[in-house]
Order: sequence, then C-alpha cells, then structure tokens
Amino acid sequence: MLRVFCFTTLGITVEDLYLVDPDPDPDPDRGGHERGVRVELRLLDPRPHRGSPNASQPVVVDRAVWRADFLESVAGGPGSKDRMHHHPGMADNEPGRRVFDPDLTADPMGWLERRLTDVRPLLKAAGVDDPHDPAATAIRDAAPDLVDTVTTVLGDVRAGVLAREPN
Repeated sequence: MLRVFCFTTLGITVEDLYLVDPDPDPDPDRGGHERGVRVELRLLDPRPHRGSPNASQPVVVDRAVWRADFLESVAGGPGSKDRMHHHPGMADNEPGRRVFDPDLTADPMGWLERRLTDVRPLLKAAGVDDPHDPAATAIRDAAPDLVDTVTTVLGDVRAGVLAREPN
C-alpha cells in the first residue's frame, strides 16, 4: 500500500514492498529477495486551478529526489536490518547506487527523523534549487508522525501482514 503525505510543494511517500531479486547471487549477503519499507521525498507538480472555488483539485506527486529503503533480506529475516540503505541526490527518478550508512542500521527511525527534520540538504543534493522552505518546515513539524507511520508499516512487514511474497 502506498501512503502519500503532501506538504504544499513536497510530498513524502511511504510504501511497503517485496523485491524479487532479478539477478540472484549465490552469496546470501549480496543477493536474494528483500522486503521492507520505502520512503521517498518527492516534488509535487502544481496544476492550474480547475472548476469552482470549492472544487477538488488534482494532486500530482511527481519526481522523487531522495529515497530511503528500510529493507531486510528475506533470508536474514525480520529485524536483520541487513539491506537498509538510502539514495541521496536521485536524478530523473533514478535511485543510483545504494549508500549504506552504519547510523541508519544502528537506529533506522532516529536516522530517518533526523533527515526529515531538515529536507533542504536532501533537495540540494538532488539539484533542486528551490529550498521549498514552507513545505520543509511542515515536514519538520510532521516528522514524528511520519516516522510513526514508517515504524508501524515496518512492524507490519516484519509480522508478515504487509510486503508478502508475490504469487
């Protein structure tokens, strides 16, 4: 399930996922299926107002500029934290190489909250010139709730309720 949080010009998506390794490696530390939670910082694409003053307006959650994947190998099991990584400075929605950070593995939700407290460096790393100050402030204020959502979703993944192996 994809969850979307919108903050004026920026969005945060939270999604549970099961990744089937398309190129299995016999070394379980380097290959194999993964499951967990993906968090992305995205730009909202503004649209012209349509209809009456009270009409619902379109919301387009567009380009991803940063991603954190709270993944664990299926072989490693729930709680292994063995595949947690992030993708700073995404270009054209492409994640680039995985960046593993010991601080992310040691305290995943604390690490996430620190990133969400000030998203402007994440935007800058992606080449986004506008610091999106009002939206960045709103994300900072919502960071504890966003982290709670990720914590709940990751708990449901680990319990086998979400991100189940595709049939």
